[in-house]
Amino acid sequence: MNRGMPGGRGMNDHYNRAKPPENIKDVPRFIKDIVIGFFSRLFYTFKMVWDTGHWILFAMMTITVFTGIMPIIGSILSKEILNELQNIISDRLVAETVGNAYTAVFWGSMVMLLLVFYFIYKILNQIINRLNVAVTRIAGEKVVRHVKLQIMNKAKEVDIADFDRPEFYERLENANREAGMRPISILSATFDAISKFISLISYVIVLVTAPDMWWAAIIMMLVSVPTAVISFSYRRKNYMYMRYRSKDRRQMNYYSDIMVNKDMVKEIRMFDLGDRFTERFDKVFDGYYDGIRRLIVRENFWQITVTVVSSIVNCVFFAMIAFQVFSGKIQIGDYSLYTGALTSIASTVASLISVSANVYEGTLFVDNLIAFMKVEPKVVPDKETPEKINHGGAHTIEFKNVSFRYPGTERDVLKNINLTIRPGETAVLVGLNGAGKTTFIKLLTRLYDPTEGEIFLDGKNLKEYDVKDLYSMFGIIFQDFGKYAVDVSENIRFGDVKGEHEEADVARAAKDADAEDFISKLPHGYDTPLMRYFEPDGIELSIGQWQKLAIARAFYSTSDILILDEPTASLDPIAEQEIFNQFDKLRKDKTTIFVSHRLSSATVATKIIVLEYGELIEEGTHRELMDKKGKYYELFSTQARRYVEDSK
Repeated sequence: MNRGMPGGRGMNDHYNRAKPPENIKDVPRFIKDIVIGFFSRLFYTFKMVWDTGHWILFAMMTITVFTGIMPIIGSILSKEILNELQNIISDRLVAETVGNAYTAVFWGSMVMLLLVFYFIYKILNQIINRLNVAVTRIAGEKVVRHVKLQIMNKAKEVDIADFDRPEFYERLENANREAGMRPISILSATFDAISKFISLISYVIVLVTAPDMWWAAIIMMLVSVPTAVISFSYRRKNYMYMRYRSKDRRQMNYYSDIMVNKDMVKEIRMFDLGDRFTERFDKVFDGYYDGIRRLIVRENFWQITVTVVSSIVNCVFFAMIAFQVFSGKIQIGDYSLYTGALTSIASTVASLISVSANVYEGTLFVDNLIAFMKVEPKVVPDKETPEKINHGGAHTIEFKNVSFRYPGTERDVLKNINLTIRPGETAVLVGLNGAGKTTFIKLLTRLYDPTEGEIFLDGKNLKEYDVKDLYSMFGIIFQDFGKYAVDVSENIRFGDVKGEHEEADVARAAKDADAEDFISKLPHGYDTPLMRYFEPDGIELSIGQWQKLAIARAFYSTSDILILDEPTASLDPIAEQEIFNQFDKLRKDKTTIFVSHRLSSATVATKIIVLEYGELIEEGTHRELMDKKGKYYELFSTQARRYVEDSK
């Protein structure tokens, strides 16, 4: 694990290809990596926008050409107007007639035609600027949608195991954070840079035509080179700092978000945790701010130094051009054009450098999105033509020498599990917290693959089946079941999203889960919106009511194997027993696997599986294990004795 950066070695390898050179021989390689990396990321961004809508690129390119040539057109028109006015004034001074004759000369001169063109230019400039704003905003909204959908679709593909990796979360956080603004801002800044480059070339051509001033353009551009070096250097330093302090940003987000989390606010208030989290946010921010402040101060110190030098050079050139007007070599309008060209070259080069640096920095952040999109799922079928599930048939599940450890850890959560669950059996997983019961379920449903060993379904390795087809055979309620901010009916129908969604089936599932009674008392019955995220009349259910909805979701599904991971933890023992009795009626010939800490429910199982510290230590029926007087006997007797004592 790299200690300098969060996320470890694998996360940073593709960034480290462009690490700063250690000696002079590495400079060409460094520059090559920077240039190639920059243009590959820029191309990725353009392709992303192209996929969003071809018209966006065409519209922005057209606007770019206009915004590039418009400044030089305005400068030339201003120069011609000033020169014409100077000529008229000169003629008036030497002319014998004044008054009305002079007024007629003015109104009939080229000045009026030039003024008409100038005001047309001003109007067109305003129109183009407004079009640019409109196109950028509309394109931005469409690009945000496109990128967010990309991230959401990718999130559907990546392995569940990836969510256990801190480096994956870093990629996901960075991709999500930058998805909204970076692509379109990079595109807008790139076209802005092209526009400024067009203007720069135009002003250089103008300055080259000035008497004895052709070399001024070269000097002005050379003076801007240090600005470019500083800007690009600090854009990269800023990016690397943001990556390095990614953990700090996540911590600040966590501390600030937890203070406004409606599910946490009660406990935070009661335990007086507000000051603790506020102080932690402030402490992390101080460390983060200290580094970013130093970067800003240093960059601006060097930029101010270069700006002073550039301004002195610019002032000297202004004086030289003024002397040419004084000596009669050029007119006042020419002075306006040439000094404007000098100013524009300086400001355009500075702006071009700044915009290019921002584009460069933006493409570095796009690397986060690229890295996230390159994550390849490993939980995929081993066969080119995956096996299909025999839906509706009987299924045999077999674990052979299965061990598992979570990614990035060294401890086996499950150790050498060998087990067979036959068609129609009701199996219950028993064990203390941390025994590996939920992990067993995750492996069975192929949310994870074993670290060692194999799992078979109907004699074939789970890895041979199509993953989505495999998932569809399980009706499952997880310990941390989902609570969705939709109406009651849809919460139940999520159990089978591809079904016909008959309301009678929804009502049947609710009745089987003992949820019908409380649903009938809700303001809008099955149409009642749940949670207050979106609807002002949303209802907050108790945890027990949510659990009944989750059970109804399982009843609604048409799965072959029912899996219940602590499905009744929030229900009282009587309600729990009713649910299990209902399950026993509904499962028919289906295989059922459930986890429950209340061992009274285990008595109905045809197979009890006892796990301890990840190992399968006992297996059998309730009567067999009680006669054995082993771990199950100990757990069951302890719990039964507690219930008897509580009832006294």
